[in-house]
Amino acid sequence: METKPSHLYMHLKHLLIAKLVGISFLYLIHAGCFVMDDSYSKLPPGPWRGVLKLDTDRAMASTIQRETRVKDIVAFEEITEGELPFNFEVIYSDQSTFAIEIINGEERIRLDEISFRHDKATNKDTLVVHFPAYDSYLEAIFEDKVLEGKWVVPSRGDYMIPFVAYHGQNHRFSTLRKEPLIDISGKWEVQFEVESENPYPAIGLFEQRGNHLTGTFQTETGDYRYLEGTVQKDKMYLSCFDGAHMFLFEAKINKDSSMSGIFRNGSHYVTSWQGKRNAEFTLKHPDSLTYVTTSEGLLDFTFPDQNGEMVSLTDATFTGKPKLVQILGTWCPNCLDESKFLTAFLHQNKGIDLAVIGLAFERYDDPIQAREVIGRYKDRLSIPYPILHAGKSDKREAGKQLPMLNRIISYPTLLFVDRSNRVKRIHTGFNGPATPDYEKFVREFELSVASLIQEPEL
Repeated sequence: METKPSHLYMHLKHLLIAKLVGISFLYLIHAGCFVMDDSYSKLPPGPWRGVLKLDTDRAMASTIQRETRVKDIVAFEEITEGELPFNFEVIYSDQSTFAIEIINGEERIRLDEISFRHDKATNKDTLVVHFPAYDSYLEAIFEDKVLEGKWVVPSRGDYMIPFVAYHGQNHRFSTLRKEPLIDISGKWEVQFEVESENPYPAIGLFEQRGNHLTGTFQTETGDYRYLEGTVQKDKMYLSCFDGAHMFLFEAKINKDSSMSGIFRNGSHYVTSWQGKRNAEFTLKHPDSLTYVTTSEGLLDFTFPDQNGEMVSLTDATFTGKPKLVQILGTWCPNCLDESKFLTAFLHQNKGIDLAVIGLAFERYDDPIQAREVIGRYKDRLSIPYPILHAGKSDKREAGKQLPMLNRIISYPTLLFVDRSNRVKRIHTGFNGPATPDYEKFVREFELSVASLIQEPEL
């Protein structure tokens, strides 16, 4: 005889089913950031592999390589033909809002100024991703989980690099796992522009884990920031894309454990480089490269601020104060690192008896455009100090604007100025958080600032 379930049994059963449904629903919500294949409204979330195609004109690329003689110096043919890879991730905060994070080793650059515009010619939507700190942008059409378009730098005229990206790929240079000839981790003595009469020195700093490679190069005017790549048998590859620079390093690891390779910066620059392991190698101290040529050591300038108002170092705002004068360009990644450092220092030391002034040398010929870029740069980074438009980014022209200095060889350059406007110290370049020298810079910076503050006005 069939028995009917009791009312209590049915009630408990319904409660259990409801609980299981609720758990499943919560699981789907939490798992949604990983499984959004059909629920995203713009781009597929997750990993992407981008490629900047540097050699848009193969004939020009061959001419550059021939004229610089890099092919005569670099003894391998497995060059990537100007394809600079980088990685990024699309991250949704809800079903319609997403950001893009560019990945270079430990660095993540978050981009949230993203828009779509309709292209009447193709009847397709074009994605536009801005790098607001550098006044550049990516634009691309999305189709079949592929983005295809270009990276554009308006301040450099018609400068643009073709770009393509593939969803679901998270390798950088290769999926191969060829056993490395050696582990190149450590410190290397490097020479760039080996084919020229005046090669310049650098320090290569690498960390290798199996095939994976990260690191940077330090030069006497700054570092090449966060690089990431791979070692495949006797070849090494590193790249970086941050919205301002497109660095591509390729080299052959020789049998004597030296390296010889090619360095590309965008589509406009290619040179050779060589390296050998040398834990004792050092560069010139950054305080020895730029100096004041007048016996008095006095600094003086007058430039317009972002609103076009003229500002002088002798204005009442700065009178009797110790000062930091930052020579920069808003297009410069090392300058961005230094600007973030100075902003954080001022935030952590509110009320400090110190004035900071930025002198920006920009790529725009139109001063109004240049000042607009400076304004956006200040707003984006929440910079609390004034940044004046000092002129064009050409270093020779910049030197003419500050004739009391022997030369300007690097953006950024930081001047430590006392209460009487005498220059006490000049630090050329900036080795940022991607380098081991960053902590040393911070210590020396704090000591110099303390010395300026403690020194009375004459």
